[in-house]
Amino acid sequence: MDLTDDSLLNGSVRLRQKRDGYRVAIDSVLLAAAVPLARPSGRVLDLGTGTGAALLCYLHRVRDASGLGVEIDVDAAAIARTNAELNGFADRMTVSEADIRNLAALPGEMPPFDQVFTNPPYMEALSADKSPIADKARSNVESAATIAEWIGAGLALLRHKGGFTVIHRADRLDAILAALHGKAGDVEIIPLWPRAGVAAKRVIVRARKGVRGGATLLPGLVLHGNGQAYTAQADAVLQRGESFP
Repeated sequence: MDLTDDSLLNGSVRLRQKRDGYRVAIDSVLLAAAVPLARPSGRVLDLGTGTGAALLCYLHRVRDASGLGVEIDVDAAAIARTNAELNGFADRMTVSEADIRNLAALPGEMPPFDQVFTNPPYMEALSADKSPIADKARSNVESAATIAEWIGAGLALLRHKGGFTVIHRADRLDAILAALHGKAGDVEIIPLWPRAGVAAKRVIVRARKGVRGGATLLPGLVLHGNGQAYTAQADAVLQRGESFP
């Protein structure tokens, strides 16, 4: 494989990824920053971890947590394991190859996790914009599972009152809330605005399994100020690895 050596969080997290395949975007960093802290020495699960970007960023911020990444693509899973070693996380981060629709096939014990997070494919299966590159298409298009299946798989592996976090397109918010309804509560919706005065293109949704609290629309995050420069709050998240304000 032709890999590039890249980094996240202003060089704090090393990342190898395919030169011509799926390339990590800031969504993975934003997702990791929005996931609440696990309990001391808690366990987290990253569904569809790819090369491990979101999980790496979370473990960089939460030093006493450990995590499992689940990935269907064999090559991506192998790269994620390499990335865990490159960042000194081999003792806290494991990667398993599995289809999220059949997580019962994972080897060993699968205790409930304290936090589950995911950055699932954004485009629906019939999208005309599917990439000719196989792993990029799989990462971007709902070919293997629907958003409801991604959410169902995550909730199934959470402990009672554990946290679920997903980043997705803002125009899929209705599908996300429908999938959470009756299964999780204390829902928090975090809009991500490209810049002030522009409609949000992405949202982060957090919820807790088995609770009944209603939904809250949080202040959200404006990503860009003048030109392409990040706002101070976005820079703190994307460059310094801070949690969401």
